[in-house]
Amino acid sequence: MDETVRRVAGGENRAAAVTWEGAVNAWRISGDVYRMGRREWLTETGWNQAYDAGIRTVIDLRNAGEQSPRETDPLVRPEVLARFQILPAPTEDPENEEFRAICRPYLNDPAAYQDNARLFPDKLAAVFKAVAAAPGGVVIHCSAGRDRSGMIAAMLQDLAGADDHAIVSGYQAAMRGINERHRTQGVPHAHERYLDEAALAPLLESRGEKVAEFVRQLKTRQYLLRNRVTDQELSTILALLRGRVTV
Repeated sequence: MDETVRRVAGGENRAAAVTWEGAVNAWRISGDVYRMGRREWLTETGWNQAYDAGIRTVIDLRNAGEQSPRETDPLVRPEVLARFQILPAPTEDPENEEFRAICRPYLNDPAAYQDNARLFPDKLAAVFKAVAAAPGGVVIHCSAGRDRSGMIAAMLQDLAGADDHAIVSGYQAAMRGINERHRTQGVPHAHERYLDEAALAPLLESRGEKVAEFVRQLKTRQYLLRNRVTDQELSTILALLRGRVTV
């Protein structure tokens, strides 16, 4: 692990950093399932690296209005992208009034994950159905790779039987990862800024606790079964999480 990865991940973190070129806040969740920030940040080399790692499906958790390319995004030839199945699977309805009242300006705190799961069970179930139907390895992504990806990653880890430390440290790695992005990016974020360690540390602790609390209250397997994810689909997801995919 190089020094940048060590600084971002933290000394005791179990999350495994992914170094596909251009990828921001990219981590292996478990087995053949990964998470990251915007896919548009990947360079063509990065997409090829993801393909070589077994990725065949990309699940986009963002809302439709967030998917516009940016002038600074690298150019990637269509034939490179054509090798991947890219699926939209938003985790929320941004026009829902209750959700908007809870999550301002957007979902940015695990304290709101439980409300997200309560308000949009069909949407979260659809994400897991997409994972189950995916050929090959899967990468899920949102915008920053922290909260929508973090919510789904925590549920996947819970489904796989991960302990609280692994779930918390996975979220904290992503929180550090996007904080590092804020430190180095040229254009300031509209709502967030780089936090030094003194400011970041208490947030890592409090938000990490909320992630663990979320999955323990949710009981992911039971939640998904109640929302029409089948036993067979859950078994397929577990096989992915254990790295039993051939492509």
